[in-house]
Amino acid sequence: MRPLRVLIATLGLDQHEVGAVAVARQLRDAGMEVVYLGRFQLPPAIVKAAVDEAVDVIGLSCHSWEYLYYLDELMALLRERGLAIPVVLGGSVLTAADARALEAKGVAAVFGATSAVEDIPATIERLARAR
Repeated sequence: MRPLRVLIATLGLDQHEVGAVAVARQLRDAGMEVVYLGRFQLPPAIVKAAVDEAVDVIGLSCHSWEYLYYLDELMALLRERGLAIPVVLGGSVLTAADARALEAKGVAAVFGATSAVEDIPATIERLARAR
């Protein structure tokens, strides 16, 4: 069985990547392959990379509010292409209320500032295996 593949990116002009790099390392240490796109990514590039790299989960780092401007477009592009790739968001600006709103839009999981870091790999594995 091949390792799970997770794409990690930061949307728009959000330049905070320390959290994304830390999670990428954590997932790698858990045996997953990580495709790291880095900062300043837009939905079309994320969807293209997700397809090209055959990822199991898309993880977006959110440490500013850029995701508010791009998430709907990302989710629409995935639906238009018939892709059932779970999208996970994580970041310091995400609250419990944000999590509820994002999950209503189809986001598979949200990790905010109060989330337990050890839950991230297990959740990603569960989402990928359920796919």
